Amino acid sequence: MFCCPVCNYRHSRLELVEEAFKIDGRHILVDRVPSEVCQQCGERSFSRETTEKVRQLVRSGANPRESMSIPVYEFV
Repeated sequence: MFCCPVCNYRHSRLELVEEAFKIDGRHILVDRVPSEVCQQCGERSFSRETTEKVRQLVRSGANPRESMSIPVYEFV
């Protein structure tokens, strides 16, 4: 049963989302990741199986669909 870790709402919907991850010190962007999204606040939650599959995808050496450069700022 779903319970949002942010607002404790108990209703979610399954969506395919774009999400940034940091794996082995590398920042990556993955598209079409299955996620439970809280219907009240929009918080995204990923199953252990999904996050492990993302790790395996990155570590497999598979070629990414595309690459991009992003600016990085430090909040001071």
